[in-house]
Amino acid sequence: MSMILSASVVRVRDGLPLSASTDYDQSTGMQECRKYFKMLSKKLSQLPDRCTLKTGQYNINFISSLGVSYMMLCTENYPSVLAFCFLDELQKEFITTYNMMKTNTAIRPYCFIEFDNFIQRTKQRYNNTRSLSTKMNLADMQTEIKLRPPYQISVSELGSANGFSHISMGEYKGTGKISAAPHQRLEPVTLPGIVSFVLSLLCGALNLIRGFHAIESLLQNEGEDFSYVIAFFLGTAACLYQCYLFVYYTGWRNAKSFLTFGLICLCNMYLYELRNLWQLFFHVTVGAFSTLQIRLRQPQGKSPDYNV
Repeated sequence: MSMILSASVVRVRDGLPLSASTDYDQSTGMQECRKYFKMLSKKLSQLPDRCTLKTGQYNINFISSLGVSYMMLCTENYPSVLAFCFLDELQKEFITTYNMMKTNTAIRPYCFIEFDNFIQRTKQRYNNTRSLSTKMNLADMQTEIKLRPPYQISVSELGSANGFSHISMGEYKGTGKISAAPHQRLEPVTLPGIVSFVLSLLCGALNLIRGFHAIESLLQNEGEDFSYVIAFFLGTAACLYQCYLFVYYTGWRNAKSFLTFGLICLCNMYLYELRNLWQLFFHVTVGAFSTLQIRLRQPQGKSPDYNV
């Protein structure tokens, strides 16, 4: 008999389970599938937004959107179109019921367990296909799946020593090639981080403007020193690079931020004659503040070992 057996809502960032079916079967096969749920939840950020894992007599399907993943377990003969329509309904209801702030700041597992009421009602409807009244949605989903089929994950890939790192080397049907080395996700942006980013942009803009003024002065007075122009533009480049390091993860990120701050200090030391002490203090302080925020915004660690 084809049917949906269970479903879970998981945060993509760290695999935190937000809600799940509370009527798990205790059979050996179902217990094994719970292990697959747990393993998949730790790798959601590295996977496409629509995937299927075939595990013998069961299939695990999931979709991810806005930092939340919706996972379901069904029998192997359950129609794929119905499975993804079911997940789509869960997604729409969850987004409507809970705002992103709550899901992003949740700290304990299953803090939205009351959502299981909707999961159970929707599961009952989809397990009784004759009573379904979503023909238009089914047609739309069938077209979408044909155009962009779900990525097929094998059990051997799931259990490999390197996790899913080599999945990204392949091609996800319908979306082209996935990057060979997924970008490491950084921790969420904080208010001080936003302030440092804006101030770094401001310092870069001020350096750029002064650099153009130095060029004009150089053209009008042949005795002017061209090295001041270089110092202003190097200061601009250093400020913009600090913004880049704050937003994106790169190798040796902390070392690069300290070297960039050193360049900012050197440029301002060289421009000592053209700036007063308050201007020098402002540029150096912003550079130090931005370096600190880059240091504090570290890559996200490994997913906690939640009992999914």
